[in-house]
Formats: sequence, C-alpha cells, structure tokens
Amino acid sequence: MSKIVIDPVTRIEGHLKIEAIIDNGIVKDANSSGTLFRGFEIILKNRDPRDASQITQRICGVCPICHATASSLALDSAFGIDDKITDNGRIIRNLILGSNFLQSHILHFYHLAALDFVKSPDIPPFIPRYEGDYRFSEKENAELTQHYLKALEIRRKAHEMLAIFGGKMPHNVGIIAGGVTEKPTTDKITNFLWRLNEIREFIDNVYIPDIIAVAKKYSDYFRIGAGCKNYLVYGVFDLDGKEKDLLKRNRLIKSGRVSADLRCDIVDSLKITEDVKHSWYDDSQSHKQPAQEETIPKYGKKDGYSWIKSPRYADMVYEVGPLARMLVNYVSWDETVKKLVDSVLTEFKAKPDVLFSVLGRHAARALETKYVADNMANWILQLKPAEPVYTDYNIPEESEGMGLTEAPRGALGHWIKIKEGRIENYQCVVPTTWNASPKDDKDQPGPIEQAIIGTKINDENNPFEIVRIVRSFDPCLACAVHLVDLRGNAIGEFKAT
Repeated sequence: MSKIVIDPVTRIEGHLKIEAIIDNGIVKDANSSGTLFRGFEIILKNRDPRDASQITQRICGVCPICHATASSLALDSAFGIDDKITDNGRIIRNLILGSNFLQSHILHFYHLAALDFVKSPDIPPFIPRYEGDYRFSEKENAELTQHYLKALEIRRKAHEMLAIFGGKMPHNVGIIAGGVTEKPTTDKITNFLWRLNEIREFIDNVYIPDIIAVAKKYSDYFRIGAGCKNYLVYGVFDLDGKEKDLLKRNRLIKSGRVSADLRCDIVDSLKITEDVKHSWYDDSQSHKQPAQEETIPKYGKKDGYSWIKSPRYADMVYEVGPLARMLVNYVSWDETVKKLVDSVLTEFKAKPDVLFSVLGRHAARALETKYVADNMANWILQLKPAEPVYTDYNIPEESEGMGLTEAPRGALGHWIKIKEGRIENYQCVVPTTWNASPKDDKDQPGPIEQAIIGTKINDENNPFEIVRIVRSFDPCLACAVHLVDLRGNAIGEFKAT
C-alpha cells in the first residue's frame, strides 16, 4: 500500500488536506481535513443581533452574499417579520445573491477547475501543475486560455452588477434584516440589465459550449467521482415571501432531497445534526441539532483529523451544491430545468445516472448559471421604484430564528438565539461542512471522501483523478479576506507549512 498526501489542495477556496491510501492503484480509504479553525460562532456571542449579517459575510470573500442572506432570513424570523418582507426587498435580495452566483460559478470553472483539463502556457499562474493527462490540441488549449482571460472581465461585470444594489463586493451592505438598503430607480435597473445581458451572452456562447467540449474530451469522468448519491437542497431565490416556513416557501430552486433512484422527498430541518467524533471539537456537542449545539474547540483530540464537523440528515451522508439543486428541480418536473438537463443528456446519449460524477457537477453548475441569469432578467423588470424596500421591526429581548438558503456551493443554514437583546448562541452549517466533512460518529465517510474511495489512480506522482474529484465539489473552507493597513504598515507575516 502507498499513501498520497495533498496538502494543501490548491485552486480551491481555503485550506484543505486530502490523504488517500492506495492499494494496487485503487483508493481504499481517504481522509478530508479542514486545517483552519474559524470560530465565527464564538466571535458573534453577546453582540447586537444585527451585526450577524455583516460579520458572517467575513466567512468568505468569494461567496459572502449567501451569508448575508442566511443571516437576514434568520433575523427576519427572530424579529417576527419573515412573512412581511416587501416585494421590492425580496426581489433585490434575489438580484444581489444571483449576481454572486454567476460570478462564483464562472470563477470556479475558468479560474479553479478548468486548469485540470486545459494546458495553459508554462508561466505563472498556470504552473506548477500536475503533468500528463491533457487531451486538447495546442490550438484548443490556446482558445480556452483566452476564455480564461475573458472570464475575468465577465466576473468584474458581475461584481459591478451586484454593487448597484449591494453597495460593494465583497461584503455587501445592501441585504439586511427587514429587506434591503437600496431603492430601485430606472437608471439602476438599466445599468443592471445591460451588464446582465452581456453575462448571459457569455454563458450561452462560451461557458456552456466549453463545458460540453471538456465533457467530450474527458467523457470517462462521467464515471468517476460519484460519491454518496444522496442530495439535499434547502432552496433559494424566493418567488413569494409570505410563507414563514422557508422549506415550504415558493422558490426558484426548490427544497428537497434526491436519492440515487431519482426519488424526491421533503427536507425536515429537525433531522439535521452535526457529529464531531473525528473533528477537533468537544464530544459533548456531537450529534446535536445546530440550534442546540455550541462551538467548543478541542484541537488534538483522539480520532480527530479536521476542523470541519460532519453534518448529517437522519444519520445519512448528503452531498449539496449545484448538482443537488438541478436534480431536485429536474425530478420535480421544472420544465425549464428538465429541458436544460435533457439537452446535455441527449448530447452524450446518456441516462441521468451519469450526472453522479465529476462532469455531472460541472455540467449542473453551468446549467444553473444559465437558469439563474435568465430568471434575473425577469426579476429586474418586476421592481417598482415608487414602492418600499424595507420593513421596520423591534429587536426582541428573547427569540430564536433560522435562515435556510443556498450558497453557490450548496445548502447553507444559520441559527440564532437571542437573550436580553444580544446574541446568546449562533451556528452556521455551510456547504463545504456537508461536502468535505470527515467521517461521522458511525465512521461513515463524508461526500468527498466517498467520491475518492474506489477511484483508480493512473500516476501516483500526478494524481489528476483526486484533484479533479475534489475541485468538482468547489470546496470553500476558509475566509478569503485579508487584513490591509492602508498606511502601508505590515500587520503580520505568516508562513503556511
């Protein structure tokens, strides 16, 4: 037997370590380890509840908007106004979050994952890299590298679009408890729409064709990296804000669970628990519902190998993310999503089970980008400049709230408990906590670990298979925010070992 250690896995968000035990070229066991302690739940204790929608955005510099959304939904619930958000407030929240979805998905493919398949020039940032399994011609590689550069421009336009209603990116100031801070005007609607249409053109004519091109060259990756084949979605993009239960609310992306036989079932938030047997947290908090648990770090604990906890639904392992979302809407007979997914399956003369794979995740992410962008073009025209965007409220002395939504990378939940007008307890269960979780209290491997186990490794010195599997999940482990002193003084110097 031999062991492959990849630490850190590069071209992802944050700090992830993968260990794989190899026997006769096949992965027999794998450990996925989050190597950075965050502690945002501890930072939030005893603060004004309204701080949560700003502080939790610092969890990530790439997808902070989903945390603003989840936090505001939790605060809406705790303040008793979750069914009173105005239509303008609801729509602008969707537009801000949607802008971040488009940027994040395009970032993931072109600037993180595509370089596993496309051989770009032998200069930084394209080297160092694994060598061997690149299948495009020199001309095709050059064209795809140009798309890498074009994608940078498109991402900038998505940021600009977000800032029209969110004020800035990262860490917007638009989404708050009660609605949003920015009123729509004709100028803002026009500025948003022309940027959106340019992004949609890129998605239709560049992004989706590039995904198809990669899938044709690397079609064996429709059979690699399946994982647990259980998929969970909370739902996102409210189409009506009057239903208090977020899991029953009418949303563009529906709430649900899908199994390997493509059966869909409901999500019950009370069946979500987090295990910590193999995580560096105190065992007294294992297998509790998020609203009941506390964050008590215990680094060096026996059997621990990750700072990531292990979320489970009814004790079962679930994958979250774009593939889960497209599957839920697909099996729920969403006509638009069904048409999009079937067009890909027809292209490859394949059945839906090929979606349980590395390429299935990439295809689902691209199709979701188009689905969200096309709907945003309708939402922006539904704004009414003369109508309110905000609902007033009073902060209760004692209350609890839950905010369930979707980040670009999957299901995201925030839970808040307020006592004496301050935050007594706060818990975040983020997408990569689901996907990159270590083994749980029953020693069931997490989704990424299951996707790696059983994979054939052709070259242990260049383990393309492992990094292609890991990056297909689009892991996001750490905050991408750094401290900057604008006076030019160095705050500190750190070295990762």
